[in-house]
Amino acid sequence: MRKFLFFIDELSTWVGKAFAWLILVLTLGVSYEVFMRYVLRAPTTWAFDISYITYGAMFLMAGAYTLSRNGHVRADVVYRLWSPRTQATMDLVLYILFFLPAIAALMYSGWNYADMSVRFREVSIFSPAGVPVFPLKALIPITGLLLFLQGFAEIIRCVLCIRTGQWPQRLHDVEETESLIIRERQQQQAAAQQSERGAGA
Repeated sequence: MRKFLFFIDELSTWVGKAFAWLILVLTLGVSYEVFMRYVLRAPTTWAFDISYITYGAMFLMAGAYTLSRNGHVRADVVYRLWSPRTQATMDLVLYILFFLPAIAALMYSGWNYADMSVRFREVSIFSPAGVPVFPLKALIPITGLLLFLQGFAEIIRCVLCIRTGQWPQRLHDVEETESLIIRERQQQQAAAQQSERGAGA
């Protein structure tokens, strides 16, 4: 079961990290537009389209990755005080009542929306450059599918936690800087105490 959970986590991670590279495209596109507009006085016709398409693609495809890292915003004022079993029970109920129906609606509506856009080869109406927007809209049902898979993995985690009383392990990606500083400080303190004991002996 753990291998299956890690496989879905790895899939979400790979997709999220692959689409994260679009931040470079977005940065270069906006920088180029600023240079053209304010230095050369020759604004582009496509910069706005490129910016919202790249940002939209990043936003869509990062959803499953963020869910795999338990990184979505949650009002945990009370939640963090509960036992893992209570947390898992609440999460399980919310996933079944709200998450799964919402994602099913996203996939269903997104498929129709994307299908129409791809069939008409839809382009942007915001500039005369005719930048294609149908690739962005084609990502909507794919986003829904990835979120559904990751949500299914989270439901399995909830069930395992309810059975064992502990949350199953997740794939680790990056740690908060604060966590690294705390660990470093603890290691330094442990080393200092060990050297004091050695000096005392």
